Amino acid sequence: MRYPAKDTAAKHERIVKEASRLFRERGFENVTVGEVMKAAGLTHGAFYAHFGSKQELQEAAVAYGQGLTASRNRSYGGTKKGRRAYADRYLSPRHRDNPGDGCTMAALAQDVARSTPELKSAFEQGFEEILSVSGERKEAIFQTAALLGGIVLARAVQDPQLSEEILRSVQQKLR
Repeated sequence: MRYPAKDTAAKHERIVKEASRLFRERGFENVTVGEVMKAAGLTHGAFYAHFGSKQELQEAAVAYGQGLTASRNRSYGGTKKGRRAYADRYLSPRHRDNPGDGCTMAALAQDVARSTPELKSAFEQGFEEILSVSGERKEAIFQTAALLGGIVLARAVQDPQLSEEILRSVQQKLR
């Protein structure tokens, strides 16, 4: 039975959205296609009507997540005040504690670094989009690197006080 194109597109988008969230939460290796499909409310068998492989899904999920980050960044504007507000939101306990709802780069950069050229390309395209909405390029690269480093370190340490200290220190230096 064939479904209307609108239904197929909606299912495809649900798969990508759920995959993006799950991959950000647990990494590529710790999420199965079956888990993604279940989270999307679909059967495992329906996966291959949308993607040829898990690799293709990873690329789509990275592109989707990078698009979310660019959109969030864009909503703050390219002003110094906007960049400061974005940094405060980014370097927050909420973002630190909820990687599935957060930045794809912070959650998956290491996985992407050890992956295929195609996945790196999807990541890079999204990064370029983020840079294009973030103001002056050198400053945007620096700020992005500082934000990523801060949130990754804050997630990696066990001591809650040290984690908070990392977030606040990076916020202060970015001001």
